[in-house]
Amino acid sequence: MTTVTTISPCKLNLFLYITSKRDDGYHNLQTLFVILNHGDKMTFIDTNDDEVLLLTDFGFPVEKNLIYKAAMALKKETGCKKGCKISIDKILPQGGGLGGGSSNAATTLLVLNKLWDLNLQEKTLINIGAKLGADVPIFIKGCTCFAEGIGEILTEKKIKNRYYLVATPECSVPTAKLFAHEKLKKDSKVRTFDELINTPFANCFEKVVVHEYPEVQNLLSILSQYGSAYMSGSGSSCFVGFDNLEDAKIAQKRISELNYKNFLTQSTDRSPVLKTLDTITES
Repeated sequence: MTTVTTISPCKLNLFLYITSKRDDGYHNLQTLFVILNHGDKMTFIDTNDDEVLLLTDFGFPVEKNLIYKAAMALKKETGCKKGCKISIDKILPQGGGLGGGSSNAATTLLVLNKLWDLNLQEKTLINIGAKLGADVPIFIKGCTCFAEGIGEILTEKKIKNRYYLVATPECSVPTAKLFAHEKLKKDSKVRTFDELINTPFANCFEKVVVHEYPEVQNLLSILSQYGSAYMSGSGSSCFVGFDNLEDAKIAQKRISELNYKNFLTQSTDRSPVLKTLDTITES
């Protein structure tokens, strides 16, 4: 048996625009994803009994859990008869727009692909992941990407890694409700990455969320004292970026004093999961 423990990281959307609604009910978007060196801790133990056991209780049927779904999708794709035991120390907020559940699914695909000796290519894993959730592919890529389509068309980008202070108010924002909101802008102009990176960043969900959830508006106002503050994904977590760690720590001290759940971390060119798998390859 082999045991693998890794951080299942979160993401931020530095900008996010919906450009159109698709015939399949999904929406086309343009967004810039960065991966952060922070997330849930997941542990995988491979077994030979063809059973996937999720040892952590989420309070709902395991068949509805994205981690379990990811493992079973991998077995269906490959016919693999091996099994595993999976546990998770969940620290990322639910409904925070940080992609925690999608990251857990992607981490499961990446680690089990290795543990079960499946040797599936990244493209195949992304195709499997996209069926589980629109944010799963970015966590399989595990690097800064410009995303289009529903989030599955990914182009790697090199931008400066920064320190990010991420804070979450006492509210959870349901994504499905937001997509159905009459005031959500869904017809942003399709632009090139060069146009978007040189335009002041925005998140199309923000205007709707701050109207419905004043807690998010309050947090953005506080964070904006330290730099340009944005909401990630469909919210409710908000963030501000720093080039200097000391400045970031000063801001974090203030946010902590106001009793906001928060963390301070750096963006990364390579996901903690991929770095962990690199060490397995080398050993």
